[in-house]
Amino acid sequence: MSQKARILPGQRIDLARPVGIGFIVVAMMPLVILPLASIFIYGFAKGPVHFWQALVAPAAIFSLKLSLITSTVATVCNVLFGLIAAYVMAKYNFKGESALTIIISLPTAIPTAVAGFALLLLWGRSGLLGQLLEKTDYQIMFTTSAIILANIFVTFPLAFGVIKPALDNLETSFEDAAETMGASRWQTFRFVLLPSLRGAIITGALLTFARSIGEFGSTIMVSGNLALKTQTAPLYIFAKFNEGDVEGANAIAAVLALISFAIFSLILFTRKRLEK
Repeated sequence: MSQKARILPGQRIDLARPVGIGFIVVAMMPLVILPLASIFIYGFAKGPVHFWQALVAPAAIFSLKLSLITSTVATVCNVLFGLIAAYVMAKYNFKGESALTIIISLPTAIPTAVAGFALLLLWGRSGLLGQLLEKTDYQIMFTTSAIILANIFVTFPLAFGVIKPALDNLETSFEDAAETMGASRWQTFRFVLLPSLRGAIITGALLTFARSIGEFGSTIMVSGNLALKTQTAPLYIFAKFNEGDVEGANAIAAVLALISFAIFSLILFTRKRLEK
């Protein structure tokens, strides 16, 4: 019989369960559920045709494509880094390990506007490294590359933070067996560790992508927010709202909300499937 068995006759009713669930729902209504619902209620207030027209505007389509591309590139970079960094720090003990972990985790604690400003000080025309590019025709700031750098910086620790604990909790017996059978370190990593970490890698990638596609604070500092050039979806929402075009802002906001919902649903589904 399931642990969630029905209440037997004469058994005391546990009020903590309905009260707890009710408290969660009541607390979430004004904080999460109603704000998200208002996006779709307002978006379709004038009908689906009006919503669709706002969604397929050239600048709106461009901003969505740019966000998807830059978020994908940042996700690939940070998953590769997170996997390598987690492997090195899980397998080797060295001086400064704690300090290095703190540095890797630091971007989560830094305000995103500060992250964007720091990138400007580094890669801007008068920045520490930007000065080296001053004599060339190529500049990083206020380009697509700047958006990717900002996304990488902000999401730097996410994949690492998921993969490292999973790697720490893995049994070493399979690795030892592979080495005993003559497998190289790369073969052990490729055929033993990677399959065991697939859930953590997928979760880290989805979290990184979700965070990147909604990034605002750092990208507005380094992109220039140029329509049809460097304007991502969150920046498009900000610009349209400031212009008074609430419908245009609302259409993209609804798409981003759906993407976020799909990502976290996929994370939950993947986790449950792997646990089974």
